[in-house]
Amino acid sequence: MDARQRYAQAMEWTYIGCIVISGAALVAITLIIPLGVFMRYAMNRPLSWPEPAAVVMMVLFSFLGGAAIYRANVHIAVEALLNAVRPATRRAMLWGVDACVGLTAAFMLGYGAQLCHVTWFQTMAEFPGLKQGIVYLPIPIAGALTLLFLLERLWVGPPPPTSMMYTDQATELE
Repeated sequence: MDARQRYAQAMEWTYIGCIVISGAALVAITLIIPLGVFMRYAMNRPLSWPEPAAVVMMVLFSFLGGAAIYRANVHIAVEALLNAVRPATRRAMLWGVDACVGLTAAFMLGYGAQLCHVTWFQTMAEFPGLKQGIVYLPIPIAGALTLLFLLERLWVGPPPPTSMMYTDQATELE
């Protein structure tokens, strides 16, 4: 197995990890919010933590899921515009998209790490043991993951058809 294949395999496992963590955060949100509503309106005993916990899970879900979405190439794109131009222009446009994604990911990595550093010793009122910097940690992590997925796309190419991300594709109905 050469370096490209090992890198692609590592990115496949990283992608699966992003999906699992994002999915677990989404399930947690789905369970936490109804619990808060039930305790507030049915039991008349409101809890202070469900809403902030859901926000923390949403940050985790959004940023790690966003990195996975980039690798799967299912992010928002204007296909009609790409299909309307010549192949050379299309390649230039796609290169521009990759450059913008790279710059955005580098921004998330740099300034997200700075945000974590600045807020590291602050705590959330609802969770005194949870440092605010930890809450923001998915931002630089997602920036680093997106850069790794971009490197995969540029160096190795798109993921192979055997990738886990193609297992949920729609099938033809006769």
